[in-house]
Amino acid sequence: MNPLLILTFVGAAVAAPFDDDDKIVGGYTCEKNSVPYQVSLNSGYHFCGGSLIDKQWVVSAAHCYKRATNSKFSERGGIQVRLGEHNIEVQEGSEQFITAAKIIRHPNYNSNTLNNDILLIKLSSAAVINAYVSTISLPTAAPSAGTTSGGDLTHISTFFDRLLILTADYPDELQCLEAPVLTQAKCEASYSGRITSNMFCVGFLEGGKDSCQGDSGGPVVCNGELQGIVSWGDGCAQKNKPGVYTKVYNYLTWIKNTMASNS
Repeated sequence: MNPLLILTFVGAAVAAPFDDDDKIVGGYTCEKNSVPYQVSLNSGYHFCGGSLIDKQWVVSAAHCYKRATNSKFSERGGIQVRLGEHNIEVQEGSEQFITAAKIIRHPNYNSNTLNNDILLIKLSSAAVINAYVSTISLPTAAPSAGTTSGGDLTHISTFFDRLLILTADYPDELQCLEAPVLTQAKCEASYSGRITSNMFCVGFLEGGKDSCQGDSGGPVVCNGELQGIVSWGDGCAQKNKPGVYTKVYNYLTWIKNTMASNS
C-alpha cells in the first residue's frame, strides 16, 4: 500500500475551519464510469460526496450531516443519493437516484476538531450493481506513506470542482487527482496540534495539487480500497498544507456494527 492515492470529487466545500472555496487543483477529468462507487448527495443541489460500500450503504463525512439536516429536506427520506453519475448536468442513462432512509453520524464526532468525521447513510432501497454503479472495498490495513515513484496510486475524485486550474469554471464532470500519502510526522508538522490518530494527509508539500475544499465526504482510494474520506484542510494547494482525510481503517468495527444493527 505505497505511494499515490487517486482522489475523485463532486463539488461541495470541505469542512469548517477553512475557506469555502470548492476546487480540486492540478487534476483531470476522470475516465467515464471509472469511479462507479462515487455518489453525489443531493438536497435540491449537490452538497457532498460519498462512497458506496454496500448495495444499501454509503459512507461520507460527518460534517455533511449539518448540511443535510439544515436543508429544506428532513433528515429521514429527504436526501437523495445519486449514483452512476459522470456529468451531473446531463441525464446519461447510467444514473440511479435513491432516497436516504437513515443518516447515522459517528457518536463521537467533534465539529470543532473534526475528529471522527464519518457518517453512514442507509439507502431506502438497494442499488442495482452494474457497469456504472458498484461498491468499493473497505480497507484491510491502514494507509501507508510512500514516494511517488514506482508505487500504487491513491485516487481522489469529485464532481464539478475546479480540479484543473484555479481560474477555471467549475466542470460538470467527475474530476480526479493522484497524490501521495504523507507520513504522519509530515502531516502533524503541517497542522501542529490538530491531527489526531483518526486523520491522515494526502498531497504535495510543495503545493500546486490538492483536493482543496473539494467535495466533502468523497473517496480516497488506494489499491482498490477506500482508505479515506475528504475532511478538511487549510487553503487550496498551498505549500506545506496538504489535504486531511478521515482514516476509514479506524472505523471498521463501527461501520460493520452500525450496518448490522440497522439492517
